[in-house]
Amino acid sequence: MRILLIGFCFFATSVTAQIEREPILATDLLKIQQLGSVTAAPNGRYVAYTVRSIIPDGDDDYRYQSEIWMAAADRSEPPKQMTYGGGNSPVWHPDSERITFLRSVEGNSQVFEISIYGGEARQLFSFEHGVSEPQWSPDGENILFSTTLSRDEVLELTGITPEWSQERPGRSSWEDHTAEANPDGELANVRAWLDKNRRDANPRLLNRLNFQGELDLSPEYRSRHYFVANLAGDDPEIKMVTTGHYSFSGATWLLDNRQIVVSGYPETAGHPDREQDRDLFLVDIESSRKRLLLDIGGYRLTSPIVSPSGRFITFQASSLTDPGYAQSELGYFAIDGLSPPEMLTLDFDRSIRSVKWSHDEWFVYFTAPSEGGVPLYRASVNEGRPALPTVEPPTDSLLVDSLAQSARSFFYRGELLHRGLPVTQMTENSRGIGSYDITTAMAYMVTTQVLNPSELHASSMDFESSTAITAHNSGWLQNKALSFPAEYRLQRDTLSLQYWVMPPTFQAPGQTYPLLVAIHGGPASMWGPGEATMWHEFQFLTAQGYGLVYSNPRGSGGYGHAFRRANYQDWGVGPAGDVLAAASEVTRRTRWVNADRQVVAGGSYAGYLTAWIVSQDQRFKAAVAQRGVYDLSTFFGEGNAWRLVPNHFGGFPWEAGVLLRANSPITFVDQIHTPLLIMHADNDLRTGVIQSEVLYKSLKALERPVEYVRYPNAGHNLSRTGNPKQRIDRLLRIWEFMERHVGSGS
Repeated sequence: MRILLIGFCFFATSVTAQIEREPILATDLLKIQQLGSVTAAPNGRYVAYTVRSIIPDGDDDYRYQSEIWMAAADRSEPPKQMTYGGGNSPVWHPDSERITFLRSVEGNSQVFEISIYGGEARQLFSFEHGVSEPQWSPDGENILFSTTLSRDEVLELTGITPEWSQERPGRSSWEDHTAEANPDGELANVRAWLDKNRRDANPRLLNRLNFQGELDLSPEYRSRHYFVANLAGDDPEIKMVTTGHYSFSGATWLLDNRQIVVSGYPETAGHPDREQDRDLFLVDIESSRKRLLLDIGGYRLTSPIVSPSGRFITFQASSLTDPGYAQSELGYFAIDGLSPPEMLTLDFDRSIRSVKWSHDEWFVYFTAPSEGGVPLYRASVNEGRPALPTVEPPTDSLLVDSLAQSARSFFYRGELLHRGLPVTQMTENSRGIGSYDITTAMAYMVTTQVLNPSELHASSMDFESSTAITAHNSGWLQNKALSFPAEYRLQRDTLSLQYWVMPPTFQAPGQTYPLLVAIHGGPASMWGPGEATMWHEFQFLTAQGYGLVYSNPRGSGGYGHAFRRANYQDWGVGPAGDVLAAASEVTRRTRWVNADRQVVAGGSYAGYLTAWIVSQDQRFKAAVAQRGVYDLSTFFGEGNAWRLVPNHFGGFPWEAGVLLRANSPITFVDQIHTPLLIMHADNDLRTGVIQSEVLYKSLKALERPVEYVRYPNAGHNLSRTGNPKQRIDRLLRIWEFMERHVGSGS
């Protein structure tokens, strides 16, 4: 908070200095470089990371390009770019002298490596299905990686048919069509002909529950599997490690170089579209034999991380009894299976992510959204003492039968250990910590602040202070004027609500300005000063003379389970009241706000809430609803985020129809009189474009002031990761629409 307050005071006392600086422009989006994938070398001397830039692509378009960079831990030399021509997902070879990374080759990601001393990158091997998540074995001889495969590809590699029903009414599952394809033949010939057309995706046959992807239909379930490439010899040998048709995730090596720990579907799972549970497994590299490592009744287990000694794992656990609202807990388990697992964050009441072990195994680090920031936290393990197993692990494989006789793999929820060990916040809430890594002496963190959307910072492990060790954005920001948010709170019902106010970047004494009420999506997202995705948009709009207020209404993440669940069966009235209460407080207490010139905008769930608000409240002169949901009953059918309906409203449309209609903005569309700009991407299957079409057509039929914008070849994440030119167009159209109604000439 210290940096933000200093910046705000600077704004208040140095208007002249701000005027001498340049405003943030719409095209400054093209200058922002986003850092990620931070990984420290095993010897701690260097840290590698990615930088994603926007570069020209032809005469009038742009594209993203990611490259690998490397910084010296002792800062004896400036960071240097290691790759040219693309690079992502960097990992260190155990010798600390080589960086392995992924680069696209003919549309598929392949594995390359480059020496830290320079030279050309070389491809290590080629895999026809593409490569993700590469990681070296501890001995540096094998690379574990994942890829996604179709049913036919898994069948070709393993000879195994899916374990679940194809769910085709009146037909056997996974039929082999041996007859000759002939539309005029017998039934078997016709079926073979129809199946050939299906394989050609003309037409696309749908039997899945989750048939919508992000940008297109997804008729066929694809499973994620792990492979190992042995690079000890001259010719790499690639072996499939996980088998079957269920997906696996989060694989990590054990220290014996012979096994991995992985998250996967339970042994008794049905169709993967219907199964939410996950367990942890040990898989032997040589035999592909799989053994259950950990199953906790009522919990979904993911993201196993093996401790430096190889004796323990951490994992993330979310309760299956509260779908849609369960927070991600941090679990801890001895691989020998002789004691129950422990939940380290049950008292923490935040949803954790990005877990890493300290090298001495005294602590586990993680990040968690909390009260407007994404701080780094530290959980004590075994009361801050090095944890030791009760017995030495076997020198042989952990899959040996003798171990299975004494170790346990299944535990009931009531058996979990919970000692309430301390969780310590290491960084302040005014910053957002993204990708990070730690060594024995230092922490390296991609940090978002109001002053800078993305730089790599280094800190000693006491976290007393941190220093930026890169300058990817600070250079072009040097002469830019910025708006700094001020934090406030208000009490509404039983809830304490947090909100922030950003003044116009340039103000004239005695003049008033329009106020934009900005709303976040999710609904379980959270905004604050450390939010990277809105940095440019907020700074651009305040530079155009708009004040801005954003809040975290009930249902937001970052404030605990009860706050997040406070929007159950209430997406409209309660959250809208919270947003409007913050806006009312700002207009009441802030002299520069013109209460007669207010606008409201939001996307996704916030597109929903924007439409809801203007159907219930007439204070706004204009509104912008983006990629939203406006009819909850049809959203169940056309959006891939359909589980929000039963999870948040307690039933399907045929069970909770009255409640869904009462919570749908389309029910009150005749009460919308506010000029409304509706925006949607043509290929958005997360919410579904029919949502915006119905809202637009309804308002046109009612002869209300409405405009509709559609973006071709774009999806739900247009504003964050979409085509750069479309992102600039979107932002300028929002500003131009607001200018019509509350601008200086309106």
